[in-house]
Amino acid sequence: MRYKILILLLAFSPIIFAGGPAKKQKNTSKPPKNIILMIGDGMGTAQVYAALTAKKGQLNMARCPYSGFVKTNSADNYITDSGAGATAYATGQKTNNGYISMSTDGKVLPTILEIAEKHGLATGLVVTCAITHATPAAFIAHTPNRDKYEDIAKDFLHTDIDVFIGGGRNNFNHRADSLNLLDSLVKRGYKVVGDMNEVDIKNTPKLAALLAPMHLPKESEGRGDMLSKASTMALTILKRNKTGFFMMIEGSQIDWGGHDKNKDYVVSETVDFDNTIGTVLDFAAKNGETLVVITADHETGGLALTGGNLATGKVEGKFASGDHTGVMVPLFAFGPGAEKFSGLQENTDVYKKMSALFGFTK
Repeated sequence: MRYKILILLLAFSPIIFAGGPAKKQKNTSKPPKNIILMIGDGMGTAQVYAALTAKKGQLNMARCPYSGFVKTNSADNYITDSGAGATAYATGQKTNNGYISMSTDGKVLPTILEIAEKHGLATGLVVTCAITHATPAAFIAHTPNRDKYEDIAKDFLHTDIDVFIGGGRNNFNHRADSLNLLDSLVKRGYKVVGDMNEVDIKNTPKLAALLAPMHLPKESEGRGDMLSKASTMALTILKRNKTGFFMMIEGSQIDWGGHDKNKDYVVSETVDFDNTIGTVLDFAAKNGETLVVITADHETGGLALTGGNLATGKVEGKFASGDHTGVMVPLFAFGPGAEKFSGLQENTDVYKKMSALFGFTK
């Protein structure tokens, strides 16, 4: 009986998430000028439905007219880590767990952010973890060891990224080699801040906002709506580029709630991520030239929803694991080119589709 219920849930997932069938947007042959990739680290279908329940049936992800599922295995393991998972999205190639945008044989893999820069696009990263952590690192750094945070921080000086917001300040200015990379960023034209309130957005062409020594606090313990505000700030800077932009936004701590087997932590972080999705979709709907792709690098915790109430927002659940799992993760897409992201796909396909829509050949 349980298996029959699971089959029905998968078959009718678009209806479940949306509270009704999503309206199809009109297909257009015009490619997107901008692409925003949003990654809910550790976010599986149970996490999405838990957030929908907590929000009493209202979910911003449900505004996306196209959806699918993504296979997440890495090159060397059925269950991916964040480094290999993000590398697949950033480069279109699967690699070994622990690697950051390097091939299984140790070769540097160009990332979509680096390629976008070479094509004159603006680029950005916004996260709630250290900016040197695995997921953001995969878009800007190259190392076979995701824990080399100080090396990853150096890689930020090898690109021309326009804006990055997150934690990880100590990796830039409290280093074993005594280098102060914050000074190096200032010399390269960045406004370097430790608080977003310090930013005069009209006079900030390039921004490095490092808001914590390492990771930011939980949403429930003081971070608040930082992710939504930071995304808005980044968009304000990036949209100035007339050629277009690429940005990756990560809801980083959904994963940590799964590792902790803490349902409330998972729910509050997924709700925060969905609220940020609402902010981004509002921008994309008004802009008309922006593709938004929302997915996850993997699921964490094996969360099973054992009860709940859509009227009150109550969520009940249990975890099968304190680690990542191998289950497929959901994908939602909105804007020009969104129809290409429907169905079952490899995580590497997401890169290939984004790259093709941008018209990148290398």
